Amino acid sequence: MTVAVGDGFGAPRGVFAELSAAAAAAGGVRLILGWMPKADPALDYSAFAQVRTLMPGWGLRAGVSAGVVEYPPVRLSAVPALLHGPWRPDLLVASVVRTDTGFRFGSEVSWQRAAVDAGARVAGVIAHRAPRCDAGAPLPPDRVVVIGESAEPPLALPPYRPGPEHAVIARTLASLIPEGARLQVGPGPVATALIAELMVPVCIDSGMLPEPVVDLAERGLLQGNPVGTYLAGGPRLYAWADGRPLLHPVEYTHDLGRLSAVPFFAVNTAIEIDPEGQVNVEGTASTVLGGIGGHADYAAAGARSIGGLSIIAVATTHGGRATLVPTLARPVSTPAHDVDVVVTEFGAADLRGLSRPERRAALAELWGRNPDLPRNSPAVHA
Repeated sequence: MTVAVGDGFGAPRGVFAELSAAAAAAGGVRLILGWMPKADPALDYSAFAQVRTLMPGWGLRAGVSAGVVEYPPVRLSAVPALLHGPWRPDLLVASVVRTDTGFRFGSEVSWQRAAVDAGARVAGVIAHRAPRCDAGAPLPPDRVVVIGESAEPPLALPPYRPGPEHAVIARTLASLIPEGARLQVGPGPVATALIAELMVPVCIDSGMLPEPVVDLAERGLLQGNPVGTYLAGGPRLYAWADGRPLLHPVEYTHDLGRLSAVPFFAVNTAIEIDPEGQVNVEGTASTVLGGIGGHADYAAAGARSIGGLSIIAVATTHGGRATLVPTLARPVSTPAHDVDVVVTEFGAADLRGLSRPERRAALAELWGRNPDLPRNSPAVHA
């Protein structure tokens, strides 16, 4: 059979040892994993005939590097089609919360509704300390089997500490975001700095809801309930989210038609960018750092939104190396035609409507403003 395990900070980590043992005893069991923020030694990959993941970064990097966890180049909006097709799961092991009307998911909904809709039964672990913020209907009661309970809270994401370069980038970004905009951000130092810099009310519509959205709400600058499919924060975010209908399935959160129907501003980052404006968010030449995830979805939605923008915000250097490179270390995660504006600590390059030579010149000029890059750097002459 094929078993999927719910993902995110609230994943049912307490079942990994028993799940591995049961799979080893049964034999021939395939495992599907999502986004695992932290590795868990209790999960024994060797117990399964095959292990695949939708998001290879964070807690799954070691397994991917060792070749025991495979991942496809898939954007998050396409995951439901996979789960209804070649990856159709027989069983979903997931954390659930008990509400007055039945069981729902807790600190993440993600692709789990798609797994249920595809026919999977739910082996539910009742998470007593998970927030109740699933905006969907209760899970079908005849499809849920409770296999355990947990008093552990969801894992916490330590707060990001933006550096001076992130603060400068955030000031430029804030000048591009108008009042009432629908804004996508994720966890990270740039997003933390941007939210602190915003002075106009906005709607938040993201895959991951980072903890700084609570700051935005407390400053009176959050319009309505934010939209997300994962919570990415700590106890403060979980307490604030409890009782609010915040989390939706990826079929909703990553729907390009819904997102682009209004002025939508997608703010994403990059590991590296090439002279054409193509973006790599998956890793370096030697290490997988993440997956495509929702990066390509949100960038495309921002680029096709009338009045919106697809923005890539990235420092000109990382670890002493230029982030504008002649050739990406990995395949393209987000194509150049879905990138409108690139923002660095030295300003912004508006690429909309530019020819390819003009785009190359604009990016080279932007990186060329960094006095710490040698004049013969490929970034300057890209």
